[in-house]
Formats: sequence, C-alpha cells, structure tokens
Amino acid sequence: MKTREEALKYGLSFPDTYQEAPFHDNNWQLVRVKGSKKAFLWTYEKDGNINLNLKVDPEWRDLWRRTYEAVVPAYHQNKEHWNTVILDGSIPDDVIKRMIAESYDLITASPTKRIYEAVKKIPKGHVATYAQIAEMAGDRKMARAVGNALHKNPDPDNIPCFRVVNSKGELSGNFAFGEGVQEKLLKEDGIEVINGRVDLTKYGFTL
Repeated sequence: MKTREEALKYGLSFPDTYQEAPFHDNNWQLVRVKGSKKAFLWTYEKDGNINLNLKVDPEWRDLWRRTYEAVVPAYHQNKEHWNTVILDGSIPDDVIKRMIAESYDLITASPTKRIYEAVKKIPKGHVATYAQIAEMAGDRKMARAVGNALHKNPDPDNIPCFRVVNSKGELSGNFAFGEGVQEKLLKEDGIEVINGRVDLTKYGFTL
C-alpha cells in the first residue's frame, strides 16, 4: 500500500464511515465514523510520501515504532495515542491494514469482550471463521474487528484465538502468532492442517 486512494478505500470499507476534507485543504483527507464523527484515519502527503495518522493502543505503540522505521510518533497529533505511518513501501499491506483496523477499533470501542467470549465457545478439535465469531459477538459486519481483537489477545491460555481462520480455512500470517505456532497448536488440538489450510467441512464449528 503506497497510495492515498488505497488507504482511503480500505478505511471506507469499515461500517458506518465517511470521507471528509475538514480543513479546506485537499491534502488532508480523513475517514470518520458516523454518529460520533471521530476520525480514525488521517491521510496527507509529506516529504514525497503519503502519510497516515492512526490511533494506537499504548501497549502496541512502541512495538510498531521499533519494528518499522516508517512508523513514527504522530505528526501534529498526540504522540502517546497516535502514530504516523509513512507509505514508503517498507511495511507489508496486511500490517498497515491491521494498524488501520486497530485505529477504527479504538475509535468505535468495538465490543472486544463479546468477541473474546465468542472465541471461548469454539470447542477443541474445531475452528471458526472471523465472520462466524463476528456473528456470535453480535455483528457479522465486524469481521475485521475480530481479527484485530484476536491479535491483541490478553489471555491466550483461555481465549483460543488459534482456532480462528479465514473464510477459506487459511491460517493467519506468522506475524500474528509467530512462525508455525498456529499450525502447531491446531495439530495439538487434533486438527489436520494441509498447506496452511484447515478443511472447514470437516473441522468447522457449526453455530
């Protein structure tokens, strides 16, 4: 992801969002949440790159900054709660999307607790999809929020987020669990993993 258009399109894919240029300056294009009108995605060009300002959980703020040189304390915003992400091509798309999703989650106060309770209901030897967990948590449209919540799992021993896969049965990237960890945990659960995928017809959890 290197363009403003890509970032805005992804931001607008979340429920109840809209785009705005509030400063009468087209260099600043924001995506806000309807109702509260709070912005979770700020886009602007600076020093030849498109930059994103994203709200961040303080527990993740410094990790992102240490991991990627293109993530820095927020430009013109509270540096404790916001990061600037420079779209210079050095950060994988899935990581940028995860950071945007986290910003949306923080602004909207998505029902993370309900998501965790839903994950706890997946029995051993089965998996569920992000959409299934979202539906169990009360809103099938918040599948991305499910992914974001699971990546921040505060209690892996009791919240088995490794049992959540995508709609094709594919496992999460290594960034979420560490290399090979999700596959190892699933196999210990008695679930067969072939080429990074679980057979949902065999192991899928039925609501």
